[in-house]
Amino acid sequence: MTTEEQYKNFIKNCTTSPNSVNNYSDFKRINKTVAKIKGVDSFDIYSCVHTKELQDIIDSLNNNEEFKQYEKTGSNQYSNALKTYMRFLCAKELFSNEIKKTEAPAKATGLQQIYYGAPGTGKSKAIKDLTFGEDVIRTTFHPDSDYASFVGTYKPITEEVVLRDCYGKKVIDEETNEVVKEERIAYKFIPQAFLEAYVKAWKKLSSKKGEKIDKSENRIHPALLDTPEIFTKNKASKKQYLIIEEINRGNCAQIFGDLFQLLDRNEYGFSDYPIIADKDMQKYLEKEFEGWEITNKDKINQLYGEANMVSLIMRGERLVLPSNLYIWATMNTSDQSLFPIDSAFKRRWDWKYVPIREGRDKETNAKLNWYINTGDRQYDWWSFVSQVNKLIGSLTNSEDKKLGYFFCKAKNGEIDADLFVSKVIFYLWNDVFKDYGFDDKDFQDEEGKILSFDRFYEDKNGKTNVDIANVELFLDNLGVEKASFNKEEDVDDDDSIEEEVEDSSTEKRSKDNSHYTINGQGDYKKGPLALAVLQKYTNSNPSKTVKEIMEDWTPVVVNVPHMLETQEEYNTRISNSKDKKNRSRANIVKWGNNNVIYISTEWNIDTISEFIQKVNAQDWGINIEKIEE
Repeated sequence: MTTEEQYKNFIKNCTTSPNSVNNYSDFKRINKTVAKIKGVDSFDIYSCVHTKELQDIIDSLNNNEEFKQYEKTGSNQYSNALKTYMRFLCAKELFSNEIKKTEAPAKATGLQQIYYGAPGTGKSKAIKDLTFGEDVIRTTFHPDSDYASFVGTYKPITEEVVLRDCYGKKVIDEETNEVVKEERIAYKFIPQAFLEAYVKAWKKLSSKKGEKIDKSENRIHPALLDTPEIFTKNKASKKQYLIIEEINRGNCAQIFGDLFQLLDRNEYGFSDYPIIADKDMQKYLEKEFEGWEITNKDKINQLYGEANMVSLIMRGERLVLPSNLYIWATMNTSDQSLFPIDSAFKRRWDWKYVPIREGRDKETNAKLNWYINTGDRQYDWWSFVSQVNKLIGSLTNSEDKKLGYFFCKAKNGEIDADLFVSKVIFYLWNDVFKDYGFDDKDFQDEEGKILSFDRFYEDKNGKTNVDIANVELFLDNLGVEKASFNKEEDVDDDDSIEEEVEDSSTEKRSKDNSHYTINGQGDYKKGPLALAVLQKYTNSNPSKTVKEIMEDWTPVVVNVPHMLETQEEYNTRISNSKDKKNRSRANIVKWGNNNVIYISTEWNIDTISEFIQKVNAQDWGINIEKIEE
């Protein structure tokens, strides 16, 4: 069966309208418009079989004036068709990925997961990516967390009440003839993260009493009806996520209390063992669920062998985790938790190890190429992570305290010296190596003196600044490689090609070691200077596109190989290069919504001088000056 045939069958099963198949499968104008956008002769929407691919097409159409006109005259027929096709692809993906036996209910998996690993491995980011677009409630555990702060409790609030006299009658203002009110302190049950997620999850499986339910939903394959992930007509995802950050920093036994029993789920995803709610919680839940009715109440009652279990849940008398409530958590293995997690608690979770690996762009899967910038030098961040983890492993014999790629949050790929010392060095010196001494040569200077933490700072003119020399010394001791744009043969610490300058008196030539500032700040050689100027410009213009930036920079372009490149131009050049030693000879700059431009590293004294002159002539608020020796 073709994709088109499958799609039309899907529409028939999701609507009772006889015209729906024709309306929701009319893609002629859409195909024509997409073909124009892509610059191809023809396009078939049914060639698009992945949701991400379809979303990209929808985004491009929403920005197209011709399509907007079609929408205006066609009463949104085409956008509705695209939405329906998106639901079809979502259901198809979920069916193929999660339904193994179509005649049997899907076994609930992944409802309770703990993502664990070294700090900075991207645990929170992984969860964020996986739950993108879903309904998420997030909380963080800490040593003072308890049952009340996780579930809910009575708290004092101020509310406006009618003022009454000693006889109980309302007090009336004689001038305005209005009832007099005053603010008083009262106590109210305030739900916290767990109850908020619990209520929202049940409501996603329910409907308002008296509300007309779309019966066409029942025409979906029965196996899919048992799956909470199903996307149906006019229905969003029914999933509800409760995300717990740093779960091992709190006393889980104290925080969860009797909720611990609910974590045992059956094959349908519901709690195996309901618990009785306390009176305060019961009152709150009964009020929240008032007027709501669980759609598949008969099936749920059958699970527990009780005809009124759903009624008990809606009255707040019983607590049961529904099949669409996902509780996911993160845990740093290096954290010295005050409250270890017991084995009984651990058994009720799926554990997802997040290893230490090189960072990659979520969209392109390309390496991120982050670097540590000390001003004069740029060190490869992944090389540092690899080398320091070797040192941590050899000294501590443990994996727990190693660093992940995302331990620091780089700005446009750069981790400056201040951030590196305040976050990375501080962590290493105070949490990792303090118990193992600093006898290793990696912690010593040329004279054999220990690089204590205070030596990474220096006082100049009453100000405390990072001591760049000692930062570079530590990185060099570790054997950290220079950033990729510094690895060219015959290229110094600048990521540019140095030109030898003639000395007329000696008739010898020496390398150009000129340094520059931008608006009186920084210390840059040629390559890093061009990179820093472009970064500064894109940071000042975050809403501009790649095309607009390229046009803005036309007046400052000089005779430098591939001075500015788009992502496509860069990829083409690299793929066509026959030079095995070619290491791209370009630095990447990212800004805005995944915008990317590459700037050349092949500068000499003449081209950089011309570049400086042209940049200074622009009205950009950027002034470059040479630092006189």
